[in-house]
Amino acid sequence: GSKHQGRPLTMSTEGDEAAPAPAPAPVVAAEGPMDLMTALQEVLKNALSCDGLARGIHECCKALDKRKAHLCVLASNCDEQQYVKLIGALCAEHKIELIRVDDNKKLGEWVGLCKIDKEGNPRKVVGCSCVVVKDYGKDSPGKEILLSHFKSG
Repeated sequence: GSKHQGRPLTMSTEGDEAAPAPAPAPVVAAEGPMDLMTALQEVLKNALSCDGLARGIHECCKALDKRKAHLCVLASNCDEQQYVKLIGALCAEHKIELIRVDDNKKLGEWVGLCKIDKEGNPRKVVGCSCVVVKDYGKDSPGKEILLSHFKSG
């Protein structure tokens, strides 16, 4: 006995041509050039997916010291001045690009230090004052924007 009770086994494609399930909306606006922060966000996401990020002072210092860093991101609202000086000095010494963002909570969210709830909103975001990109992962428009930003310095 067949379980299909005489129904043809062709796959129905009606309705499949409609939009596929929406992927999480990329942060990139399709119209116009990306701004630096959007580009940075994309680069951090790509680096995170290939395990190319160092997060927090300890990991970042190690990466900067070993010259494994492409760029360093520092939160301006870090209230520990020694921390800021140390990262700044390491970046200067090893000629590693330093980008400042205004909020360590936002930075924490960008580098995956949060839980995402079922609505896709970040919860329990852990502040992160310093991130180092050790590996860009794939090439992306964001990476190009960052690199040209550094060149124009």
